[in-house]
Amino acid sequence: MSKSDSSKLHVAMFPWVAYGHFIPFLHLSNKLAQKGHKISFLLPKGVQPKLENMNQYPDLIQFFPFVIPQLDGLPPGAETTSVVPMNQQKYLAFAVDQTRDQVEDILKVVKPDMVFYDVWFWIPDLARQLGISPVFYVVVSSMAQWLNTKEVIKETSVEEVMEMPPGFPSSTVKLKAEEAPLVLFMAEDFGSGLSFQQRIRKSREESDAIAFRTCREIEGPFVDHGAEVFGKPVLLSGPCLPETNTQQLEGKWVDWLSQFEPGSVVFCSFGSQSELQKDEFQELVLGFESCGLPFLVALKPPQGCLTVEEALPEGFQERVKGRGLVYGGWVPQELLLHHPNIGCFVNHCGYGTMWEFLLTDCQIVLIPENLDQILNTRLLVNELKVGVEVERGENKQVSKESLSEAIKLVMNKENETANMLRANRAKLKQTLSNRDLQEEYVNNFIQSLQVLVKK
Repeated sequence: MSKSDSSKLHVAMFPWVAYGHFIPFLHLSNKLAQKGHKISFLLPKGVQPKLENMNQYPDLIQFFPFVIPQLDGLPPGAETTSVVPMNQQKYLAFAVDQTRDQVEDILKVVKPDMVFYDVWFWIPDLARQLGISPVFYVVVSSMAQWLNTKEVIKETSVEEVMEMPPGFPSSTVKLKAEEAPLVLFMAEDFGSGLSFQQRIRKSREESDAIAFRTCREIEGPFVDHGAEVFGKPVLLSGPCLPETNTQQLEGKWVDWLSQFEPGSVVFCSFGSQSELQKDEFQELVLGFESCGLPFLVALKPPQGCLTVEEALPEGFQERVKGRGLVYGGWVPQELLLHHPNIGCFVNHCGYGTMWEFLLTDCQIVLIPENLDQILNTRLLVNELKVGVEVERGENKQVSKESLSEAIKLVMNKENETANMLRANRAKLKQTLSNRDLQEEYVNNFIQSLQVLVKK
């Protein structure tokens, strides 16, 4: 198919090897395929079976697996961040860098018009050699990119880290002094002789366009600021959320939740990446116990424990029997969030999770861990005023008292702040759940891509 004789696009997708990246890249792929565009999706061999059920258009979206070499420093057979601790992910990045020849062979065969990628800094050079347009696709908050415009080196001071870039459109989305080390992490080696920041910067600067999984209704001023700073096309795909799943919630969850009043249950989930220390885990569950409300907590077993049960404080299960459940396996988070009896969601504010909860009726309590989550949290708490952040103590830990207080605050129907948060969130939900809005974003996005290909 030549570029001149058809308006249908052929897009290759090559995300960072984490489920928090595969899934939004696949959500976008489904939106593009729905409009008749073809997708070639590159991913590690072992990941393909886990994503196949999310491919809504198998006739248009084809997976192309590659093999990640086994390198020193990586757990055997590691293909994604879910099995690689944060301090070893540089080895994973370096291992995927070694697949350049495999990626080149795939791109030569499929001949896409463009390739969407994120941390693979070598893609723009490779793509241009093959006559393919490189598009940097960001599936985290746009603000993380604006922070990334500042050069961060190991000698950068805390004061410099906390200073927002010139022209940054908000004075409320800012970091605290104790969060500076999270920014300084970007200066550390992240494989192939580059820091994490250098990878992202090179990937972004050498792209033909920057695309964001966001919408103006949430991040408008930050998007405008970015377009100014980067001096290249900035495209918005919208949230690209799948249609609300009609799949029924499993009977065991329905039965358990049906014991309680509508909007009364507190649900907590921190995603697949989060692994707590045992003392942090215990402090959290004691916070749920002391809030006095029914709760469902879905967390991975803390470090050093095989099950969540063995990590629970002494006597905890007896005390919360019939009111609280701590679960260590996978849970259908999105379906649970839409259950009418869940009234509050305690989470880490990952970007994908953020879009999910903005479409529910839950009150929001946030405990961010990493830099991206902290920025998302400040946006929601300080700018959009739709949730609260749990205060951390001097040791940066969340205490059972501060968690319990935050939950009680948002769940108090007579509290003015709680009602303001509820009203703001309801308004935002109404805007975001408008199907025409997402449709308009996808159509405009495709038009911008078509313009890019013709250049």
